[in-house]
Order: sequence, then C-alpha cells, then structure tokens
Amino acid sequence: MAGTESLSIVALVTLGGILLISGGVHGLLGFGFPLLATPLIAMLVDVRTAMLILLIPTMSINLGSIAEGDRGRLTIGGFWPLAVCVAAGSIAGTRLLILTDPAPYKLLLAVVLLFYLAVQQRGLRMPWVHRHPRAAMIVFGLAAGLLAGTVNAAVPALIVYALELGLAPLVTVRVFNFCFLAGKLAQALTFGAAGLFTAEVIFKTLPAALLALAGLWVGARLRRRVDAGTYRRWLRAALFVIASVLVFQYVFGVWR
Repeated sequence: MAGTESLSIVALVTLGGILLISGGVHGLLGFGFPLLATPLIAMLVDVRTAMLILLIPTMSINLGSIAEGDRGRLTIGGFWPLAVCVAAGSIAGTRLLILTDPAPYKLLLAVVLLFYLAVQQRGLRMPWVHRHPRAAMIVFGLAAGLLAGTVNAAVPALIVYALELGLAPLVTVRVFNFCFLAGKLAQALTFGAAGLFTAEVIFKTLPAALLALAGLWVGARLRRRVDAGTYRRWLRAALFVIASVLVFQYVFGVWR
C-alpha cells in the first residue's frame, strides 16, 4: 500500500486488522470508519500518509453505506448545502495538511476524539441551530470539512449537528455518509492537484478498500443482532485509549 513500504510484516497485518475492524464498526453504527482507523494507522505512519491510505477505502465505505440505506427510500436532498460546506472545508483542511508539518495533527486528532467523547457523555444544546438552519449548515459543514481535511474526523461536528436537530437514526446515517463522501471527493481532488494522490496510490490502496468493505458487510449483517449500545460503549472506551496514546506520542516526540 502507499506509504507502507517500510512497515514490517507485523505492522502490515496490524494495518489489515485495523481496516477490517473499523469497517465492521462502521457497518454496525453507520459511521466511525475514518474516526477509528485514522488514529490507529497514525500510530504506524504520519497522519498525512494515513489519510492517503484511507481515501479510497473511506469513499468505498461511504458508497456502501448509502447504497445499503437506500432500501428505506430516505430523502436527504435537503442536506446538500451541508455536504457542499463539508467539501469546501475539506479542501481548506487538506491544503493545511499539505503545506504544514503533519506531526501536530496527531495532537489535534486526540483533542477531536476527546471532544467527541465529551459530546457523547453530556448533552449539548444549541437553540440557534433551529432558529438559523442555513447558518447552522454552514458552520457545522465547514467545521466538519476542516476536521476531515486535517485529521480525517468529520463526524464529531456532524454528530453535534444531528443531535441538535434530533434527526432519526436512519436519516443520520445517510446524511453522514453523504457528507463524508463529498468531503473525501474534495480531499482526493486537492491531494491530486498537489501530486500526492496518484494512480499508483489508488492501485495500491484498492486492497485496503476491499478489507474495509468486508468489515462493513459483516458489521451491517450484525447490526440487527447485536446491542448497538454495548458497541458504542466499547467504541468510546477504545477512542479514549487511542486519544491518550496519541497525546503521549506527541509529547514524547516533542520531548525527544
């Protein structure tokens, strides 16, 4: 895979396991693939390389999730401005990632994960979202895009938005993946313009996409059989551990 030539066999096997598990979590919950996979892979490589590895797998996961949810004939057309803002924010965030040192983004990603956990733990009320729906789409869309472009984690901002609007779970899943796909397409174009996302990268990351889709398929099949609340608790615990490790890695790197 792209950027993994120097990894050991054990690290490559670990990478494959990360893709399978993250795809499975996404299948179970309807979101979570880049949120979980990016910090785990960032422990093996830098954040920029992790995001290049995950571009094709993430877009494949998003398309698979949208197609799987199509059975419900859910309408998400009214959320296209949100997706456009996510794409715009993703372009800006990706440019930052290309032009600056990627090392500090591990710390930023840890902060994003801890913020996400805090939002899940405590209710966050924002009445202005209902009073100014268009402005809310712009604010949360751009914030999600910036996070997607720099740390591959748009979901915290989108979750706050969905919780505040009280969207139904099935609508939430489709809106999230619609926005994720828009952000990833914009990011792919930005990386491509910078000469980083090439045909070689696409070819080398196709196996990663297949592993992620295999996990997605298993997770989607288990969705109706397994208590999602239990998996949400496990995911929160795992994200806390990951965030702690990323903070340690950053602090140790600065100290060293």
